[in-house]
Amino acid sequence: MKNIVIISSLLFLVACGGESKEERTINKLIEANDFEALEEERTKLNEKVVEIETLIDKINAILSNDSSVKKLPLVTVFEVEEEEFKHYVELQGSVETDQNILVYPEIQGNLLSFKANMGDQVKKGEVLAVIDDGGLRQQLAQLEEQTALSKITYERQKRLWDQKIGSELDYLRSETAYNSNVEAVSQAKKQLAKATIRAPFDGQIDETFVNEGQVLVPGQTPLFRIISLDKMYIHADVPEKYLSSIQKGKRVEIDLPILDTAVLSKIDKVSNYINPDNRTFKIEIHVPNSKGLIKPNLTAKLQVNDYTNSNAILIPQSIISENSEGNEYIYITKKNSESENPIVQKAFITTGKKKGDYIEVLSGLKVGDFIIKDGARLVKDQQEVQIIK
Repeated sequence: MKNIVIISSLLFLVACGGESKEERTINKLIEANDFEALEEERTKLNEKVVEIETLIDKINAILSNDSSVKKLPLVTVFEVEEEEFKHYVELQGSVETDQNILVYPEIQGNLLSFKANMGDQVKKGEVLAVIDDGGLRQQLAQLEEQTALSKITYERQKRLWDQKIGSELDYLRSETAYNSNVEAVSQAKKQLAKATIRAPFDGQIDETFVNEGQVLVPGQTPLFRIISLDKMYIHADVPEKYLSSIQKGKRVEIDLPILDTAVLSKIDKVSNYINPDNRTFKIEIHVPNSKGLIKPNLTAKLQVNDYTNSNAILIPQSIISENSEGNEYIYITKKNSESENPIVQKAFITTGKKKGDYIEVLSGLKVGDFIIKDGARLVKDQQEVQIIK
């Protein structure tokens, strides 16, 4: 009879909470923006909720003592096991190469011949363009004649001076003249060599900018761009908090979304300088490019292995709860001495690094523990539960 009274009272309160009269009152208050009255209505409803929850607890207490109607929460569990855990830092970088340059003339003159074409593969030292030297070749020939004559004079004066014949001043003058002419010939050859443009390294002509007959101005008129795709690398900025964990030799997974390609490499260089503007340091990673598909300035996504634990315990993040003090906990099951069904035990844990939907547990669990997965949000500490497969 007592049970009937409690249930009847509960149904009465629930029914009262849904009276259309109250709904109309609240709707009118909402339309009138009467916040003070709405606050009072909310207080009344909260009081009813408390009353209903109290009655539910009483009903649960009565029903829990009646074995004929007792129903246990259904949960699933999984056993704690150790596994290897690798954590990765995700970064973004850009593909670059040092062998990507614009070639400019070093002397002014007309372009006599131009053998560079877009797409051509060239070898280091190969002649690609010739510029009008403006008479440098003739000047060099005259200097070489003067040098040959000054050499004869110098050698003659040296023989005489070795025999203590003639004056020392004549000997020194001849020596100075000869050395000066030798230096002039060397400088003229260097200047004349600038009239011949050669490939600075093995690579491909990526773009040309001039035509034969065009007047070239040093430092202003680019001839062509040459690129080599053999020595590609990625520069990336790394937050300073990873300074101790991301070091030279660390394994890197490189994802190139545009090419739908992933490659493996390692960190080749780590900068010692921390940029004060963004608090990062640079790393450099070599990129294998045997097929030549990877191009400069491509965007790359990087995953750097900064932490490895060979005996890690991983659990789903979704089953972790947190109390008012910020402590994390989960529920595990323990054997029940009074029943075949296990009981729930709250286990406080310390977590570490994350991996997708899982997180590393540093303390609070051991191998062989059974963790509640499905139903973890519906159980309480020391509650009896039924495990389903």
